[in-house]
Amino acid sequence: MAGYKKLWWILIAILAITFGVLGYFGKEVYRVAPPIPDQVVTESGQVLMTEETILDGQTAWQSVGGMQLGSIWGHGAYQAPDWTADWLHRELLAWLEISAQNQYGQSYESLTAAQQNALQFELKQTYRNPQYNAATDTLTVDAVRAEAIAQTAEYYSRLFSDDLSLRSTRESYAMKENTLPSAERREVMTQFFFWTAWAAATERPDSDVTYTNNWPHEPLIDNKPSAENIIWSLVSIILLIAGVGGLIWAWAFLRDHDEEEPEAPKKDPISLVNLTPSQKALGKYLFLVMALFIVQIFLGGFTAHYTVEGQEFYGINVSQWFPYSLVRTWHIQAALFWIATGFLAAGLFLAPIINGGKDPKYQKLGVDILFWALVVVVAGSFIGNYLAIAQIMPENLNFWLGHQGYEYVDLGRLWQIGKFTGIVFWLGLMLRGVVGAFKQPGDKNLLALLTASVVAIGLFYGAGFFYGERTHISIMEYWRWWIVHLWVEGFFEVFATAALAFIFHSMGLVSRRMATAASLASASLFMLGGVPGTFHHLYFSGTTTPIMAVGATFSALEVVPLVVLGYEAWENWSLQKRADWMQRIKWPLMCFVAVAFWNFLGAGVLGFMINPPIALYYIQGLNTTPTHAHAALFGVYGFLAIGFVLLILRYIRPNFAFNDKIMKTAFWWMNIGLCMMLFTSLLPIGFIQFFASASEGLWYARSEEFMQQPLLESLRWIRTVGDVVFIIGGLAVAYQVVIGLFGKQQEAEVDAKPVTVK
Repeated sequence: MAGYKKLWWILIAILAITFGVLGYFGKEVYRVAPPIPDQVVTESGQVLMTEETILDGQTAWQSVGGMQLGSIWGHGAYQAPDWTADWLHRELLAWLEISAQNQYGQSYESLTAAQQNALQFELKQTYRNPQYNAATDTLTVDAVRAEAIAQTAEYYSRLFSDDLSLRSTRESYAMKENTLPSAERREVMTQFFFWTAWAAATERPDSDVTYTNNWPHEPLIDNKPSAENIIWSLVSIILLIAGVGGLIWAWAFLRDHDEEEPEAPKKDPISLVNLTPSQKALGKYLFLVMALFIVQIFLGGFTAHYTVEGQEFYGINVSQWFPYSLVRTWHIQAALFWIATGFLAAGLFLAPIINGGKDPKYQKLGVDILFWALVVVVAGSFIGNYLAIAQIMPENLNFWLGHQGYEYVDLGRLWQIGKFTGIVFWLGLMLRGVVGAFKQPGDKNLLALLTASVVAIGLFYGAGFFYGERTHISIMEYWRWWIVHLWVEGFFEVFATAALAFIFHSMGLVSRRMATAASLASASLFMLGGVPGTFHHLYFSGTTTPIMAVGATFSALEVVPLVVLGYEAWENWSLQKRADWMQRIKWPLMCFVAVAFWNFLGAGVLGFMINPPIALYYIQGLNTTPTHAHAALFGVYGFLAIGFVLLILRYIRPNFAFNDKIMKTAFWWMNIGLCMMLFTSLLPIGFIQFFASASEGLWYARSEEFMQQPLLESLRWIRTVGDVVFIIGGLAVAYQVVIGLFGKQQEAEVDAKPVTVK
């Protein structure tokens, strides 16, 4: 640690404090989660539902795809309704209609404004009053509300069946016919939907906000942003401005400007190291990455098309075999698998280099075993997803072998265990190559950071085992975001930073000191906002104001380090001018440039667009969220994985050179296609929904009536153009990798041109 002691202590202190905050307030999530009543009864004592049946309903919802078909509390897919907001609005309308008939003998629409206002006041008093007795663990509802619940449940039971009267609605929601065949399971699923809506409408004891911090926006019962929501939104914006200003000040005045770049070597040092058997075996990893990538992007186009034709693909009814919830599950899971495989391959390529250019004993065997284990997990999880959503999987096996129902962690628990085991096995393969290097003389600080990130990647995926099939959804969300946010956006980010720094240092292009200092500083900045920033996903998931305060404060700081990524992109781009041989890795470098660009735009600008509580209050669950998700997941991690693949390909096939025409098509068409998807379709739809959500309520912004407007249908059709452009780019890069792996190893003439080094 000599020479970097201050940077190491800063990083360690940040990790200790931020994980302390994450753990302390995580305990708060457990303590204040909305209660699931032991019984829900009428005033006359009739039992409507119990805790067991509500949890049975949660598992039934999971079995049809869960968050891949509509959303709960704003988390999930964007085509069908948010079931919480939709149920709540339908139940409220039913209550008003029943009360109007009971009190005035007329329909609600026929009443005078004064009569309607009187009923709306009574409605608000009824719904926002907890009516929950903690001592007896019982929720009591009056006869009118019980009837409203029954009417709403009857509608949902018909919607998830094959009732002909709601066929067009199912088509609008991209639901297959008879989504949940069992009438008994449909009944308990409606009870779960009711409970999520009850938590969203009912005020916490001794509070004037609901269990979900007044989300969703529902004017009928005065669900609107709380004062705390507005205050912490302003705090987050102020902190963002202050953080950006502080970073620029530090960058300008505290950065060491005297560091001289090392003289670039005449030949690429990595190419001079003999390939080891384990490195030569990585070709099949690259093929798997590209195969899953192509499957994923075609599934993405398929999924997007369901938003315009519902149950059909250009007139062919395919929803009974491959419904929207299934192809969206596969689309997301394929993305996670190919991106993770690209990262694993990068680590396995570096391990022998770290180990002095040689394999530890049986390293190739380990690499081969890990590959086939990955294939088994991918195939098993995809088959399990299919059997679950087709309702072929026995319900007692669904969670373990079929579909967990939670976005990004959809694979059955057995396959999740297999994936975790594979990652831990990868960690072992990495450590076998790293441990010996620590015994050699020299500065090992960069290696220590790389090793720490490898260990974190290997272990933190295990956070997904802290919840089960019947775990309270608020607690599940806490642990799920440990994976989706902390594991992916945190530790993979640090690994990528350290790995690239190690690669560029090994090439002799940056000094060890500069690479180490920059990596440690970047890791501190990422972790400072990233760890407690996990809570910005939980503003409205049954948590309290302190969670909102922590999430808003620290998530603003997540954006701060992304400000300097434009400079990082320029630095990566300029590396190709350092030596003639750098032209041979021009396209991996271009991918790393794209990573920096999309990190700023996708993770930074589009991410902060939805981060402040006041923004997320209105747009959680709208198309603004997938705008950020596509730009960040593919733009950052996708391009990074592709860059790693191209870099590894360059070295394991020494006589291969990239074809400039193919790679220009691949690089620019993927970037342009992604921009077209975002800015001609997803973002405009999201902004139009934003207005509807703010003016009418979230239920309306996701409703059949609103989403089937000609303008929104046209915008969804327009996305097809961007999808096609992107797919062409994806096919081009896959074709280039396949040529590199299986074609003749012959230099491309375009790459033989000399480069003037200035």
